[in-house]
Amino acid sequence: MAKKSSWKVWLKRNLLTKDVENDFTAEVSTIGETLRNDDIAARIVAGRSELRLETIQSILAGRDEIVRDAIAQGTAVQDGCVRIAPRVSGNWIGVSHAFDPRTHKLGIDVSPSAELRAVLETVGVEVLGEKDSGAFIGLVTDVTTGKTDGTITPDEDIIVSGDKIKILPEDDAELGVFFVDANGAETRVTRKLTENLPKKLVFRVPSLPAGSYSLKIITRFSNAQHLLNEPRTIIYEFPLVIPQPAPPSV
Repeated sequence: MAKKSSWKVWLKRNLLTKDVENDFTAEVSTIGETLRNDDIAARIVAGRSELRLETIQSILAGRDEIVRDAIAQGTAVQDGCVRIAPRVSGNWIGVSHAFDPRTHKLGIDVSPSAELRAVLETVGVEVLGEKDSGAFIGLVTDVTTGKTDGTITPDEDIIVSGDKIKILPEDDAELGVFFVDANGAETRVTRKLTENLPKKLVFRVPSLPAGSYSLKIITRFSNAQHLLNEPRTIIYEFPLVIPQPAPPSV
């Protein structure tokens, strides 16, 4: 059967089998991405529905509430993707033993529907190689003020320190340094980086308005001898803030 789509996976060393060399487990490369109700509603509107986005969002939210209530009542739920069934785990000593939250836990079992199993039959797998998890952004320093508290100055330089943050290849328009605002709009740093090293980047902040931004680096750099097959995204865990300009003195 021809595969209609594929999962791209990274291989991670299996630390539970220390006596076995070259033992790996697979991790789907999009594991951190989540499709939520708002995204589903937007796709329905874009695809084939004349209903308003807000109407579909309301229907999906109502459906979720009904499912949660059914599970709370001990009823299994079956849809076109999964079957959700209530479960109680733990050992019971004697038929008259009462439920004890210290040893018994409430949970759910989720299993794929026949329709979803059929879809999985059409999915191929592409191995990207061994996952390199050492990349990170450790600190951002505003060169103008010397501050490392997350405040930055537009049209001035900042220093970004970390590991494996070098932008390579430099001529790839999909790679680089990006500032992402609260609405998800991205601004790419287009000016040539002053320094582009594995542990240090120095570059000019674009002319951005006051607000809070997420710093994102996309690169294929891994080490001096190796480029990743797929771009890696590194996001600074703290927001960067451009303060409101001070009012003119009177």
